[in-house]
Amino acid sequence: LCRFLTMALLVLLRKSSSFQNGRILKPQRIIPLAQSSLSTTNKNQKNKIDLNPPRGTRDFFPAEMRLRTWLFQQWHEVSKSYGFEEYDSPILESEALFIRKAGEEVTQQLYNFEDKGNRRVALRPEMTPSLARMVMSRKTSLAFPIKWYSIPQCFRYERMSLGRKREHYQWNMDIWGIEGSEAEIELLCAIISFFKKVGFNSKDIAIKVNSRSLLASLLSSIGVPTDQFSAICILVDKLEKVPLESLKSEFHNLGVNDDMLSTMVDVLKIGNLQTLKIQLQKTNPLFLNFEDKSENKSDKVQQLEEEFKQLETLFAYATKAGIADWLILDTSMVRGLSYYTGIVFEAFDRKGKFRSICGGGRYDNLLSTMGSDTPVRACGFGFGDVVVMELLASYNKLPNFEDAGSQECDIVVSALDVMRQTRRVDSENDNAKEVDSENMHGEAIQVAEMLREQGLSVDLVLGPKKMKWILKHALKKKSPFLALIGPDEWNSSQGHSIVIKDLKIESQIVVPIKSIPQWAESQSHEK
Repeated sequence: LCRFLTMALLVLLRKSSSFQNGRILKPQRIIPLAQSSLSTTNKNQKNKIDLNPPRGTRDFFPAEMRLRTWLFQQWHEVSKSYGFEEYDSPILESEALFIRKAGEEVTQQLYNFEDKGNRRVALRPEMTPSLARMVMSRKTSLAFPIKWYSIPQCFRYERMSLGRKREHYQWNMDIWGIEGSEAEIELLCAIISFFKKVGFNSKDIAIKVNSRSLLASLLSSIGVPTDQFSAICILVDKLEKVPLESLKSEFHNLGVNDDMLSTMVDVLKIGNLQTLKIQLQKTNPLFLNFEDKSENKSDKVQQLEEEFKQLETLFAYATKAGIADWLILDTSMVRGLSYYTGIVFEAFDRKGKFRSICGGGRYDNLLSTMGSDTPVRACGFGFGDVVVMELLASYNKLPNFEDAGSQECDIVVSALDVMRQTRRVDSENDNAKEVDSENMHGEAIQVAEMLREQGLSVDLVLGPKKMKWILKHALKKKSPFLALIGPDEWNSSQGHSIVIKDLKIESQIVVPIKSIPQWAESQSHEK
């Protein structure tokens, strides 16, 4: 019976299209032609790489890189002219370094994740906490005051707008170990030096200055909760771009009622030192009342007097430095970061298009928030590359690198590969000819290296090119000289020589290779 059933099954399988050559085939699904083409298209689309950088970030092709290098050079030169030293830190930091106050925007804007070692890390959104970590790690060995600068790359996942992307480079200058406003005026002078360097004046740009500690006293005097001051400052910082009505509910949640808001709006309109002084005296009768002895004044009043004197001294220093016309007092400007403690400042363009070009201030307590037993006085600023490039473009002050093509060099070196026709002996055809090519690229490499050793920047033409192309290339590079290595000069009876063309005066000379160092040295002196 089993043999019969087996034979019957084999007969049925042989009749089936699913059995071929003794193998059972898997059933095939029939796909309509249109559906098959669509599946292939979708597959190709999935395999296609997105050629755009991640949203909010940038590629820097050579043209953009020349602009970036130029901008960074301006920052380097200004920083060094003020005696600052350059530093850097990892772009990847511990997440805890940037999580300070709940509600602070930077906390919600972190690019953060857990690494393979189960550590919470983040791409730095700003440089100041990293700098504070570095200072704290060597606080006992550093010789204060210190003046450091950096140009780090920073990342923030924020809503993009004019002057803001999710990735940017930021020029930072910071001073640690100075208590008085000598530090702030040094930083303000550096910022203004940069603005002047790139073609701006005080009619184009102004810098708002304020004191958060004085503002805290004024707001406290009208009943604003002192423990909510940092959170209130974040809302005040938004008032310039968001209507008050849209923020009222958030102020109410922080304990600021409508009457307080009305008075606060008047306080935020104070625009000169005299009005600020009068307002402080109204709320603190003993403030700047020198007829009363200091022991009659509370610590709070004495602290207020010190803060006001620092602000007053800053404007006096600005007059001495010749930058008073760049500065204005604005009590509504507070900066959004909670670690600021005293004087703060922020640059804007007077046309009103760029409300925050750069900014900074004093952050005396930052080390204390990181666990330090003793605070170190500090202040600094940050200046982003995105906003300054848009500012320069808006005022038509960007340098024009389009005509320059590639980066300039001192000399272009090229081989001249000559095609020669030579007669060869042929028993069947005495007139037969063959073509030889004399490749001079090896000799061109030798000359290029000799010139580089003499300190010249050399662009070596790679591969055989026609003379017309070589000349156009040298002009595109804005090279003043073109060195040509050809067989005639190289194999001359006078010894190995090259032709050097002076493209400025359209002349040329023949230079023996043994004289190349002397020729290069003469060009270095002329530079």
